[in-house]
Amino acid sequence: MVNSGLKEQQGDQIEGVFVGTFSHGMDPKKRLTIPSNWRDQMKDADNTLFIVPGIDEKCLCVFPGKEMTHRLEVVGHHSITDKKARQFSRILASRSELITWDSQGRIRVKDELLEYAGIKDQIVMVGNFRFFEMWNPELLKQSGAMEQANLADAVRHVGF
Repeated sequence: MVNSGLKEQQGDQIEGVFVGTFSHGMDPKKRLTIPSNWRDQMKDADNTLFIVPGIDEKCLCVFPGKEMTHRLEVVGHHSITDKKARQFSRILASRSELITWDSQGRIRVKDELLEYAGIKDQIVMVGNFRFFEMWNPELLKQSGAMEQANLADAVRHVGF
C-alpha cells in the first residue's frame, strides 16, 4: 500500500514528501520499481537518487538528488582538517551509490548494498518524509522500527 501525494511549499521551492509503505518483489534482473507517485515527488531531481547504507539499521536510505545536496552542504561546512568529518564522508561515499531510474521507474541497486540490507527478492519501501528506506521485510519486522510502542519516545526526542 502506498500513501503519498503530499508536497511541501518552502518559499518558491516545492519538495517531495515520502509517506506510506510499498511492498514489492524484485524482477529477475534484481530491479525494483519506485512507486509512480513517489517518482512524481521527485520531478525536479533529474531521476537521480543517492542510496546509502543505514547508519544504525540494516536498511538502505534513498535520497533524491536535491535532498542529498542539502545534506552534503552541512558536511561541506566542516574543515578539511576535521578528521571525523573526513572519515564520515569517506566511509559513507565509498559505500553509497548514485543511480537514476529508467523510463518505467525501475532501479538496479548494486549487489553490495542489497547484501548489506539483506534484500534478496522482496523489499518494503518505507516513507521517511524527506527520503525513503528500503528494507528486507523480515528484518524490518525484527527491528521493531515500525512498532507504534516506540513512537512516543521518538516524538519526545524530536520535539514533534
